[in-house]
Amino acid sequence: MNFFDLKRLVAILGLIPMAVLALDGEVIMIKGAANPAAMPCITCHGADGKGTPSAGFPRLAGHPAEYLAKQLRDFKAGTRQNLIMQPIATALTDEEINDVAKAYAARPKVNVTPSKMRPVEGTGAWLALRGSWSRNIPECTLCHGPDGVGISGVFPPLAGQSAMYLEAQLRAWKGTPASTAKTGKVKAVAPTRRNDPNGLMQHIARDLTDAEIKLVAEYFEGLGESAEPFNESQHRLR
Repeated sequence: MNFFDLKRLVAILGLIPMAVLALDGEVIMIKGAANPAAMPCITCHGADGKGTPSAGFPRLAGHPAEYLAKQLRDFKAGTRQNLIMQPIATALTDEEINDVAKAYAARPKVNVTPSKMRPVEGTGAWLALRGSWSRNIPECTLCHGPDGVGISGVFPPLAGQSAMYLEAQLRAWKGTPASTAKTGKVKAVAPTRRNDPNGLMQHIARDLTDAEIKLVAEYFEGLGESAEPFNESQHRLR
């Protein structure tokens, strides 16, 4: 039995408090946390931390540690709901949350190849770069930075995420209309994600149509990786 397995065993048996057994972030990524309910992150988010686009699991590599730690704590608190992530986040100690967030933040950031084409009104690029101010919808890049590379620990990168994931998050902010079997009437379902500053994303998502959600999600997925170095001070490529 190796040291990692021993730590998990004593945690299961309750011989040592879980907080004392916190593992470093890289170990949690690869092997899971001391509590077996917190399975390895790479199971869903990939060995490189770039996610599994076909399954809708997001990229975590290069995201700000502050943002990632907040999301895990929000899963625990229930302000962000997800059937997979809530039990995992609940099984992590505060120290483990901080460590795994720092480990992912240390991975390479997404470098995008900026589009040189002028956006066309009505497209995902237009919404991402121009918004729809007549409906009080700002451009995504206003908060998420040039080409959606993210700004600070509050506004995460959008570039490099799969369209499936981004679309799912916008729908989580918005809430999904559903019809009841008895009456057939459509009623609003409350958003499953409510952890945005000042309700900003709930407002934006609520005012986007389903078609627009799909278009803007596909736009950010379409931004490819670039070999050009990232300028941290300017939040953009050099």
